[in-house]
Amino acid sequence: MVDILKNSPSDFSNLKNWDYEENFYNLETEYGELRIHYIDEGKENDKTVFLLHGEPDWGYIYRKFVNPLVESGLRVVVPDLPGFGKSDKLSDRNAYTYEKYVMWMNSWLNDLDLKNVTLFGQDWGGLIGLRMVVDNNERFNSIVVSNTGLPTGDFSPGEDFENWKKYAQTVENFHAGGIVKGGTVKGLDQDAIDGYNAPFPDESYKEAARQFPMLVPVTPDNPSSQPNRDAWEILKQWEKPFLCIFSDEDNIFRGVDKAFTKNIPGCNNQEHKIIKGGHFIQEDNPEDCVKAILSIV
Repeated sequence: MVDILKNSPSDFSNLKNWDYEENFYNLETEYGELRIHYIDEGKENDKTVFLLHGEPDWGYIYRKFVNPLVESGLRVVVPDLPGFGKSDKLSDRNAYTYEKYVMWMNSWLNDLDLKNVTLFGQDWGGLIGLRMVVDNNERFNSIVVSNTGLPTGDFSPGEDFENWKKYAQTVENFHAGGIVKGGTVKGLDQDAIDGYNAPFPDESYKEAARQFPMLVPVTPDNPSSQPNRDAWEILKQWEKPFLCIFSDEDNIFRGVDKAFTKNIPGCNNQEHKIIKGGHFIQEDNPEDCVKAILSIV
């Protein structure tokens, strides 16, 4: 039996620098009603920026993006993927699959009826977000990706990813805040570390965080390999603006930006950049990320 775990408000009572109004979308699943938390700022604005996080972080990683983007006249929507942040979590990691995430987030996107959207996706925010773009291309005006990919399993992900996958499955205490800190160049203060740990009051809440590395298509016969190949065929016809802003100290995704710039027409004549930072570029260099979004929105 798969149980739905809900955070207590007290888990987030000491959260710093994240004072936005909570919104919850009720998603009907085979396990019952699963709540997806999101923030929605600047609703009066016509253009929307959709910021999608990866793992093991949550929407909190975009805390330095929201106000500058809203002040620039944009609507900013930041969801927490199921299993992360203030969204509900499932008790069995095998209940999470790549395809379910795409389906769940497509439901959220369409029921909110988001339009004129610019995606910013990093890590799993790209793996899931790009699939959402392909499934709902009429809703999206432009795309910015950072330190992410759309793997099909036809190429090896490399030793660094395999080491990360092994670590996620074997470490006794999966310390989300420490993992995010380790993926930065500048480091994190204790308030930020606590913020990343807040959604996980004990190990039972961490099933999605541990399972995500196992869901990446690393072999050609992975259940998501063919759907991602199909998505690539559509992206190869994508002519709307597509911008890559990768970091210079991310060993897992170094060079992956070339797969986008060589294959997607919308990448032509864009100012793609390699900027200073580690894997979690939102922490190391939020200013350049915001500039990139504003340049393409």
